[in-house]
Amino acid sequence: MSESTHSAKPTARAGFGLSLKGRALRLLAAREHSRGELERKLAAHAETPEQLAQVLDELQAKDFISEARVVESVINRRAARFGAARIRYELLNKGLSAGAVADAVRRLKGSELERARVIWSKKFDGPASDAAGRAKQMRFLAGRGFRGDVICRVVTQTEDD
Repeated sequence: MSESTHSAKPTARAGFGLSLKGRALRLLAAREHSRGELERKLAAHAETPEQLAQVLDELQAKDFISEARVVESVINRRAARFGAARIRYELLNKGLSAGAVADAVRRLKGSELERARVIWSKKFDGPASDAAGRAKQMRFLAGRGFRGDVICRVVTQTEDD
């Protein structure tokens, strides 16, 4: 190899690579991340906690980090497969504020019965004929994060809303 090939990436060979801001932007380009997620993922790459806070403050000021967009992203990706309890758990693990999470859960509860019916109908052919079958269907929906009253209405095919 020629000498120019060796000197083309001296910083990468020296162990430097992307800046902290570059790493954050790469993560944000893939999907929406909350500030808490970025802090966890980037902490090992920051020289000091103050440096990390400064980069995240700058990104938040430029609206690259948005709590509202993270909430909408999770809801759009997960609502068709999971109930409000499961989505609430995911949002809380992302480090979002309790108010934003509570608002998202409140919006999800309005469509929870219909979403549970769709998920149930994709998985099962119809109502179970025995108690063991109903229990299996209930466990399935509970594992997806649906409320107990919604689960009972779906499995027993109760139509009252």
